[in-house]
Amino acid sequence: MPAIRRLPFTDATIGVAHARGMTTAERIYRSMREDIVAMRRVPGEPINEKELALAHGVSRTPVREALLRLAGENLVAIFPQSGTFVTRIPIASLPEAIMVRKALENVTVRLAAKDATDAQIKRLRANLDEQKAFVRRDDRFGFHITDQNFHGIIADAAGHPNIWRLAMQVKVQVDRYCMLTLPAPGRMKFLIGEHTEILDAILAHDEARASAAIAGHLDWLSNSVRDISGLDRTFFDIPPGWPDK
Repeated sequence: MPAIRRLPFTDATIGVAHARGMTTAERIYRSMREDIVAMRRVPGEPINEKELALAHGVSRTPVREALLRLAGENLVAIFPQSGTFVTRIPIASLPEAIMVRKALENVTVRLAAKDATDAQIKRLRANLDEQKAFVRRDDRFGFHITDQNFHGIIADAAGHPNIWRLAMQVKVQVDRYCMLTLPAPGRMKFLIGEHTEILDAILAHDEARASAAIAGHLDWLSNSVRDISGLDRTFFDIPPGWPDK
């Protein structure tokens, strides 16, 4: 996979406090979490505590704190006798996570369509332009972060930003899957088309149309999970009998 440019931490990326004033453990956690979601650290990859500590110029204590937090999100698995590894993507749990996200975003997109101000719509337009710029540069992680921000702006326009922060927590494994799909020819442009439909519905203050647009956007994702034939199966935790289509 080609190298992906690192972007600054944002609330849309993590959904917690700003980077300023972070503890060392928090900084390591965020850095590792970003690397895992961006697939810079791939499923099954071993993680060396000593190397991490040296890279950050710290003792192993904050590294262990960060890894324990990541383990709580099922992003790493810690085996006392074997080591620490990036977890494989639990494919069977993705449809449920997408379902929860769909329910949450149906609320925010309807309220945004009803109440969005001209300034908020301007922010969405500017964000869409940023998405297109990342596509032109083939910057997949940059596109991913801007995509997250698009949905975060919708939640802000709805007056309920914490709903998107909750969705971010629910869908972290889905984000890893999404990063694997972005290299598919035309995938990012397709997503921009869907985002444009959502924005047009908000601009028209059409709640039903906005709801249908977000549902279609997420339904495609849910349906695509059933077919991973074009992806590296070693990246996934696949239960016996899981359908490929």
